[in-house]
Amino acid sequence: MYELLSPQPPAESVDWQGHAPGDGAVYEQTCHYLDSVHTVVRNQWLADPPPAAAVDPAVLAQRAVDSMKLVGPDIASPRPAGKYLVGMPMWMWVHQSPTTYGPNTATASAGAVTVTATARVSKIVWTMGDGAVVTCTGPGTPYTAAAGKTDSPTCGHTYTRTSTDQPEGRYQVTATSTWTIDWQITTGGSGQAGQLTETRPTHIQIPLTELQVLN
Repeated sequence: MYELLSPQPPAESVDWQGHAPGDGAVYEQTCHYLDSVHTVVRNQWLADPPPAAAVDPAVLAQRAVDSMKLVGPDIASPRPAGKYLVGMPMWMWVHQSPTTYGPNTATASAGAVTVTATARVSKIVWTMGDGAVVTCTGPGTPYTAAAGKTDSPTCGHTYTRTSTDQPEGRYQVTATSTWTIDWQITTGGSGQAGQLTETRPTHIQIPLTELQVLN
């Protein structure tokens, strides 16, 4: 992207690249790389005004998403320090915040075009470590003592064997959020819109033991 420098550099400036002021002009050139992290700004002499650069709104949408700093689920249950029993229903749920669950909204601009993107978690896939995979389309339901030994109504799992044969004696659990991002051009365009999808994992380890009955 080019922007005409105002005022123009003095005649002795190296930005003129040996040309006299008035012979072309000096522009500020900004280059955004696809990784959305590196940006280079430099002065550039051009003999003729640059053509209007076409703006890819999908690239702007990705830049907006990258600025949100989205992360994996903030797991409330199961807790790594918790104690869990074979055969007892496990209730799984997550804390909700803009970076861990959404909604999260950000904008990015280039030239006259501005794109607004909104990200929300559409599902969380729990890989339980015992071969089971549980897909939950919401944050889960927090457990209360009144629920007793019932299954979670929204997101849960029941282990059928202990974790004694697992690394460190714990099941390796991964909860992976799927973020669905809706974006649209909000200024400088025809209202074009689209959707992106990204995933973010969180890893924990939990122990499963058997209930010890004393005679």
